[in-house]
Amino acid sequence: IAVDGVCLTVTRHDPRGFAVEAIGTTLSRTAIGGLEPGAAVNLERALALGDRLGGHLVQGHVDGVGTVRGVRREGEHLLLDIALPDEVAAVTVLHGSIAVSGVSLTVNALPDRDVVQVAVIPYTFEHTNLGHLREGDRVNLEGDMIGKFIAHLLTRRGGMRGAEESREA
Repeated sequence: IAVDGVCLTVTRHDPRGFAVEAIGTTLSRTAIGGLEPGAAVNLERALALGDRLGGHLVQGHVDGVGTVRGVRREGEHLLLDIALPDEVAAVTVLHGSIAVSGVSLTVNALPDRDVVQVAVIPYTFEHTNLGHLREGDRVNLEGDMIGKFIAHLLTRRGGMRGAEESREA
């Protein structure tokens, strides 16, 4: 199950809930270790092989932790500006996808080299914990899966520097 975007194995469950175990690596690379008892989290079951895909490709493998830089209402939706770690910024493109605390969203804008802006529609605001985010909150980020594979291939072939330069253009 993905808990705020972190893919975890259910180790025990009953009608009232479930238990998971997170190793030190997971706790050091995600914001999940900072959760308080009773915190609202986004939950998503794993997709079974062969099921219909209805959105962005997301694995539940957190690439880095971002920090909310700004939250503002614009009409009915919410705009979130999030500071990105380098490894996520390198694979983030305008109108590409990014998962924020397990919620896959379209990149609305890139206001700065290391900042992404996403728009949260009322349905997502009401059915996830994104509507509760405040400036300074830490969020789990998963970069665009296709972008990650392309960046990896370019790096292996020595061409990532050119890919980063084209992102700036």
